[in-house]
Amino acid sequence: MLIDTHCHLDAPEFDSDRMLVAADALSAGVGRIVIPAVHRANFPAVRELAHALPEGAGAYALGIHPLYVPDADETDLEDLDRQLAEHAGDPRLVAIGEIGLDFFVGDLNEPLMREKQERFYAAQLDMAVRHGLPVILHVRKSQDALLKQLRKRPQIGGIAHAFNGSFQQARQFLDQGFVLGFGGAMTFDRALQIRRLAATLPDEAIVLETDAPDIPPSWLSLPGEAKGRNAPAELARIAQELAMLRSRNVDEIRRRTTVNACRALPRLAALA
Repeated sequence: MLIDTHCHLDAPEFDSDRMLVAADALSAGVGRIVIPAVHRANFPAVRELAHALPEGAGAYALGIHPLYVPDADETDLEDLDRQLAEHAGDPRLVAIGEIGLDFFVGDLNEPLMREKQERFYAAQLDMAVRHGLPVILHVRKSQDALLKQLRKRPQIGGIAHAFNGSFQQARQFLDQGFVLGFGGAMTFDRALQIRRLAATLPDEAIVLETDAPDIPPSWLSLPGEAKGRNAPAELARIAQELAMLRSRNVDEIRRRTTVNACRALPRLAALA
């Protein structure tokens, strides 16, 4: 079984065929799909969808994404904390996420907004400690700032989604108990740093993801053609690409990345 550790299946791009997309993923060997929330308004949607997917394939995370922090306020954090407590017994609630820091988008890197991002990030890390859940991290031009807060809370662990840092930063996340998510970006020949990481990191360091409908792999992004919609079924071919980079059998890659996902998000192990 493959596990898509990051898929926004609740996104409007899937409104016309969401359950067909999930069925296609199951047919491709993707047995679990983790659906992270991004803001308060979609907390119910990701929870309901995780419970509705066929063959028990769904799992979800609740959190406030840094791109949505500008429009969020303290009541959003209060509601997140309340929902984490209310649904603490839900086995499909596997993490707090998608949370983190984004210093790539210009407006988010302004001093006041950067401070607000860091405040929301720290508050959600504290919730992870309080509720005993791992986190799914958004990491974009923010590795060192994310690590600074994690070192204050070394018991958390989780997944650094769409990782694109240095080898040194990768090692620091691993030392904090995290695994690193690789998906469509890894399939581009020009993505040299990501491909080097994917090829050489320890076996226990890597999980697979699509970030669907975003970050389509290379075969959905051909020159001169409109980008295709990414979907969780693409994870099977992404796994083949990782196997090629690591000179491994694809079955070994499927097994190892599933084991890693269940270790990073322990509630997945019970579902699996």
